Amino acid sequence: MDYNTLLEGLQELSDTAFPRVCTNCGKEYPDLQTFIYETQQLEGRSGLMENVGCPDEGDEPIVELYRNCICGSTLMEFFSDRRDTSEVGLQRRQLFDNLLAQLVEMGVSTEEARNELKLFLSTGKSVLLEKMGIRTSF
Repeated sequence: MDYNTLLEGLQELSDTAFPRVCTNCGKEYPDLQTFIYETQQLEGRSGLMENVGCPDEGDEPIVELYRNCICGSTLMEFFSDRRDTSEVGLQRRQLFDNLLAQLVEMGVSTEEARNELKLFLSTGKSVLLEKMGIRTSF
């Protein structure tokens, strides 16, 4: 398997969730880290809310993160596992599955590969991928 193909897939996977743009003032948040750092916690609240959906209809729980933009507008990002059924969400899921298969083909266990991809998505870094010679900082 080609490491460059894997690297390109990791970059694409990371890029699909952001940038986020405030519809009120146009402020752009290029990544999750910037989104959290440059927005403010809602006054008197954590800003986190679990939405359990409707389990009878197959809905899985998601976590919603509410933050205030510098203009005061409330922004929301949601974090879920395979919840987004939009075209972009389906493409993102397929890409994740392809990257997972590539890592397994390279000798990484399925569980470890899944955990490293999720770690990469949340932090932009992966010790395992770095050890494999795959540069994860872009």
